[in-house]
Amino acid sequence: MTQTKSWQSLLTPSLRHVCNSPGRAVQSRLQDLRQQIEETLPYVALNSEAAKRGILIAPVLSRVAVTCRRILRIDYSLKINEQLQGTLDYFLQSTHSLVVVEAKRDDLTRGFTQLAVELIALAMLEDAPEILYGAVTMGHVWVFGTLERSARLVTRDLASYTLPDDVEDLVRILVGILE
Repeated sequence: MTQTKSWQSLLTPSLRHVCNSPGRAVQSRLQDLRQQIEETLPYVALNSEAAKRGILIAPVLSRVAVTCRRILRIDYSLKINEQLQGTLDYFLQSTHSLVVVEAKRDDLTRGFTQLAVELIALAMLEDAPEILYGAVTMGHVWVFGTLERSARLVTRDLASYTLPDDVEDLVRILVGILE
């Protein structure tokens, strides 16, 4: 597994363009999402994975799903073979790309290892794209990674994104991957 300096370097030039130039309607919805998270945080105890998933993760991924008009699969069962099967916390797929999001209560390192295994399993599918994208999150912190199928290389981004401060960047990146 390697690490890279910037998530933006993991994106193709066309995805960087999408991430850097959202439309007015998208920008307004992102501001609304940020405001919703900021208003909610003081009144919710985020001491469990379920709380973080409901308050921080699901709203972000729901916004991405609506923006891209894609189905958000939650607790998505995946079975490659008898030895390689499990449940993906969140799964979004477009015609040319996919994103797996692994939610963890408090351990990003262990979560990234689990994400890497999930991406490797998905890469075994016949119709898997050349580059598979994923993120691991504790709700308030998100870290991205990729798997390049042909090189068999998992890359972890050194940068992280925090909520609510980086919600706009986070949604733009996810939308950019899927569009």
